[in-house]
Amino acid sequence: MNDDGSPTRTLDTLGAACPVPIIELARAVDELEVGDVVEVLSDDPGAKVDVPVWCRMQRQAFRGQRDLDRGGWSFLVQKTR
Repeated sequence: MNDDGSPTRTLDTLGAACPVPIIELARAVDELEVGDVVEVLSDDPGAKVDVPVWCRMQRQAFRGQRDLDRGGWSFLVQKTR
């Protein structure tokens, strides 16, 4: 996270269907430093399952999910390795 508490990077995948949010997440995590946080915005219902599962499989830290006012969700993922 940045000093102001905001994610290091935000990926807007709203309107994109599976597997695009996960592909974009994997690319972003590869480019980040350990400890950085990426926020994924998605309105694909599958992302609610896919993002936490991807984190567990890739040994990254799932930091939570929240509903977006405009529809969809925000997922926070922290790079751990």
